[in-house]
Amino acid sequence: PEEVRYLFGGDLLRQGIATSMGAEELQIPVFGLFGACSTSGEALALAAMTVAAGYGDLVLAATSSHFGSAEKEFRFPLGYANQRPLSSTWTVTGSGAFLVGKKKSRVRISGVTIGKIVDYGLKDSQNMGACMAPAAAAVIYQNLQDFGIKPTYYDRIITGDLGKVGKTILEDLLSMNNVDISANHMDCGIEIFDNEEQDTHSGGSGCGCSATVLAGYILKKVSSGEWKRVLFVPTGALLSTVSYNEGQPIPGIAHAVMIEHHEKKGE
Repeated sequence: PEEVRYLFGGDLLRQGIATSMGAEELQIPVFGLFGACSTSGEALALAAMTVAAGYGDLVLAATSSHFGSAEKEFRFPLGYANQRPLSSTWTVTGSGAFLVGKKKSRVRISGVTIGKIVDYGLKDSQNMGACMAPAAAAVIYQNLQDFGIKPTYYDRIITGDLGKVGKTILEDLLSMNNVDISANHMDCGIEIFDNEEQDTHSGGSGCGCSATVLAGYILKKVSSGEWKRVLFVPTGALLSTVSYNEGQPIPGIAHAVMIEHHEKKGE
């Protein structure tokens, strides 16, 4: 822990209590973040910029989520046993942490595109994919424009937790701007569960969804060189219990992190 200069971390709970309680004993200087389910992308982007600017040689980016606590905070306590619509997603109980530093490895962050808040006026907290898809479409389109590239530049464009419903909406929105990502798009919310066997409806969600898929699956593909370039796009629905109970719409946000395979010298 003493080698780590900063920790960027966040979760889904009020005041980021999971992060603060988890990081307390490490005694690393902490920046607490909230980007809903996009927090892993926000943390990675800030960590990469911090290292690139020379403010730290080694920075930790960490996120987590928990099914029961998220359900109780944002929807209904599990004991209520309400029926979930097919558009709903299941919060992933999981955590992912990433060390970002100057030491060369086979994986590097080559660029970031920070998203803007996008609000289409949707109010259904049981359909997070629809709420977040417009933000994902906006940041993916912006990334392609900023870097002057086509979707085929990436082996995979990987969104965070749009699920089956949001994936369809995202691809439709981008097609309106003549951008086709259907051939290389995948979604962590779809990959994390077996929807049919586990009956997770539209898929998975939560800060831990994209973080665990990145840590446990995506980075292995990039490190081995099977995937040379991926665009990692965690997505977040910016609602609170207060805003939801007041009938406010649910804005979305997404951040895009460009992750590439990097060969070490002599290999």
